[in-house]
Amino acid sequence: MKRLRQILSRGTYLSWYLRFAFFTALYAAGSWIAFALAYLLRFDFAVPADDQRSFWGMCLYLIPLKLACLYLFRQFHVIPGYFGVSGLQQIASAMLVGSGVLGGLRLFIGMPYAPPRGVILLDFFFSVVILGGLRLLLRIQRERRWSQEHRSPYDPRRVAIIGAGDAGVNLVRDLKIKKGLGLQPVAFFDDDPAKWKMRVHDVLVAGPPELLLKNRSKKLDLNLAVIAMPSAPATRIRQIIQILQKAHLSFETVPSLDQLATGQIKVSQIRPVEIQDLLGRDPVSLETGHIRELLAGRRIMVTGAGGSIGSELCRQISTYGPAKLILIERSEVQLFPIQQELADAGCSDFVFPLVADIMDESRMRWIFEQCEPDVVFHAAAHKHVPIMEEQPDEAVRNNTLGTMQLAEFCAEYHVERFVFISTDKAINPTSVMGATKRLAEMFIQSLHHAHPEETKFMAVRFGNVLGSSGSVIPIFKSQIAAGGPVKVTHPEITRYFMTIPEAVGLVLQSGSQGRGGEIFVLDMGKPVKILDLAKQLIELSGFRPFIDIDIQFTGLRPGEKMFEELSYQAENHTKTEHPKIMRFTAQPIPLDQVRKRIQSLKTELHQSGETQRLKYLLKRAVPEYQPYISPPRSQDTVLENLRSQPIEVPLA
Repeated sequence: MKRLRQILSRGTYLSWYLRFAFFTALYAAGSWIAFALAYLLRFDFAVPADDQRSFWGMCLYLIPLKLACLYLFRQFHVIPGYFGVSGLQQIASAMLVGSGVLGGLRLFIGMPYAPPRGVILLDFFFSVVILGGLRLLLRIQRERRWSQEHRSPYDPRRVAIIGAGDAGVNLVRDLKIKKGLGLQPVAFFDDDPAKWKMRVHDVLVAGPPELLLKNRSKKLDLNLAVIAMPSAPATRIRQIIQILQKAHLSFETVPSLDQLATGQIKVSQIRPVEIQDLLGRDPVSLETGHIRELLAGRRIMVTGAGGSIGSELCRQISTYGPAKLILIERSEVQLFPIQQELADAGCSDFVFPLVADIMDESRMRWIFEQCEPDVVFHAAAHKHVPIMEEQPDEAVRNNTLGTMQLAEFCAEYHVERFVFISTDKAINPTSVMGATKRLAEMFIQSLHHAHPEETKFMAVRFGNVLGSSGSVIPIFKSQIAAGGPVKVTHPEITRYFMTIPEAVGLVLQSGSQGRGGEIFVLDMGKPVKILDLAKQLIELSGFRPFIDIDIQFTGLRPGEKMFEELSYQAENHTKTEHPKIMRFTAQPIPLDQVRKRIQSLKTELHQSGETQRLKYLLKRAVPEYQPYISPPRSQDTVLENLRSQPIEVPLA
């Protein structure tokens, strides 16, 4: 019996038969008590002898009727220790149906087969209260046992909650239940004057956050502040952080709205404030119906599945119920974490992780024959600008030739859609990485134009994503952790930024609405000065820019731009169904000409000492490319001859 109570209080899985027996006994007892109380009150606790006999006769059908209604509203399919408003609504609905049946018996058949009208009304009220109360007791027991088993051995830290909205209220409720987290909510601080001096879950709303500057944190003996304002504008978050820093109070925040919406992250899983919380980007709403039509029940392939974008693509695609999710990644070290994450999320039945290089023709052909993908998201790429500037042959091989081979396989095996992940650096490129991505865009546009009735080829451009491997944020963090200096290339350099989940969500949206041959450009918001980004990261780490942590300017590196662009002159843009996505179209180059340009590059790959020549060939293939060329040697007549040739004419 003790073990049974332990299982019930913890809410762990019970076999169907044991759970059914438990709920039958619980609901039958509660229903009988409610009916008995209704009878006693109806007759002022002096039930006549005839009515007493009819009471027992009615119990024979009334209790099974209530159990049947509760079963109809799925109250036998719940975990005993979990109960909330939705559960109470379902119990009330079930009892309302049962009372309606009793009222019908009373109206059409009459006594002695149905109870009096007053008994029916009282029975409905008592049934909801008693059955709901019994379920609530099971929840209280579960939470009490959880709290006792996870109680922190240390004194709890006293916490101020910034924001008394839904997120803050849910956070306080969770912290009061989960005492093992070692956090004790002491006070709310909120911008809404209507909430001041009110109490929520017995926690006072003291006033606005600015009160913390009046030594309120010392009076309350606060150890920590949690910012529970996931929908607040970034400007207000920055103001609150400045208040907390001046009050010498450490701070954290709740997960973002998109993380909370998935249900996989709880509001009590507080985290440090990140730079994306301060960038001021509005939450992106997606038309999930169109995305579900694209992905649900389909065979989806993602290349570069272990990378920052590829792995997030896999996470989001898995939530739409694909028939197969094929993960292509040449690094098994990167493939393993996303495979394990998806398996832990219950997706192992349809996830197929495959170690493969997109340049391995025989391997990729075998994969296409065996997996028969319907949609391909191509995220595999070399993306680091300075490294690719020194090794253009590898950038051409992976970014251009790899994309070309993959696209041709998609056309050959009748893949429905091919979505190429491009970059804003492909616009008027000054880097090898950007030029190879632009050449890949040109190829898939030409391929679609040559065969418009088959695979729908499209590309999606976006800028920097926060937190991706090799991006500026992790680099700055490591430099701050080392005590500085933080190295910025130029005080005026700017970049567009968005979060990885936001970028991937818009990629899926673009893929669902593409008609083929387009280049989609995501709304990146306003450009951000890298210097401001560095200052904010230093401040979030608890230091002062140029005082505790120095900032050094190193100068632009080869291939880098001062400002990123959104389009080039030959492209026309139109709006799409989604306000955050623009569609760019341009007259594609004939497919045979693009093939010749790419072939001229392919023959020069891995030629010793021909790095600069490869850049010139890349410029001939992508006329808008402005390469960084080191001064050529005077005896290098090959380069001199090549440089003197017109760049508009494609090489044979």
